[in-house]
Amino acid sequence: MAQPILRKMLSEGKFVTAPGIQDMIAAVVAAQCDFEVVYGSGYWLTASAHGLPDAGIASVTQMTDRMATLVTSSTAAVIADADTGFGGLLNVHHTVRAYEAAGVTAIQIEDQEFPKKCGHTPFKRVIPVEDMARKIEVACEARSSEDFLVIARSDARQSEGYDGIMRRMEAYARAGADVLFPEALESHEEMAAITSSFDVPMLANMAHGGLTPIVSPGGLEKLGYAIGIYPAMASLVAAQAMEDAFRRLRAGDAPANAEMFDFKRFCSLIGFEDVWAFEKRWAQD
Repeated sequence: MAQPILRKMLSEGKFVTAPGIQDMIAAVVAAQCDFEVVYGSGYWLTASAHGLPDAGIASVTQMTDRMATLVTSSTAAVIADADTGFGGLLNVHHTVRAYEAAGVTAIQIEDQEFPKKCGHTPFKRVIPVEDMARKIEVACEARSSEDFLVIARSDARQSEGYDGIMRRMEAYARAGADVLFPEALESHEEMAAITSSFDVPMLANMAHGGLTPIVSPGGLEKLGYAIGIYPAMASLVAAQAMEDAFRRLRAGDAPANAEMFDFKRFCSLIGFEDVWAFEKRWAQD
């Protein structure tokens, strides 16, 4: 069941900062940092679960399962990446129903051809604007709760330019999208200009290493955005830390406990205290 917190925050004008979650370790750590909303990244959940690139390879069944696990593992509302809706209009309808049943709070659908590509990599191709607008209409009609939000993303900046992505945002707003997501804008000037043209809340993707300049949450709010997602941050930080530790180990050294997350604290985060309490109550002598 969708959590009402995201719609409430948007209606109250409270800026939403959502870190990207790549696995359930990140989910429980994010919960300790009191995030009210997190972002289920298609790129990073696919990389974590399957070791595959974000190129439309993971199926709707696989992604729904990962999102359901994230909802269960997290205390926050989940914005979930749903790629293109995994196909045509019927696929979009099915995906919305499946994600909503999984407990997701908002679904992100993009206007790329299926199979899609990561929005910050080459060779993206977009579908006609009318086809995407129909997808948004189908998605809005398929949901059972108004607390479940539909986010319309456009990847047209690299193929159709800034004017093209503006036209698409206008069309997707008319189609009923709750949030607009202009992907891969290429400058601060573009980021600032696009928000002034719409009354619909807008989402900024702060993908470290991508095409868009990285801006702090406070900076995004000043630019007129309602939501800032940081999908790659935790994964890239974790990957760098792991590589550093592995290289030290391969060279014959090993990081000390003081350089790591505390093991006892992590046991608590992951739920071992409940297991131990169960054992004390029910274990046979």
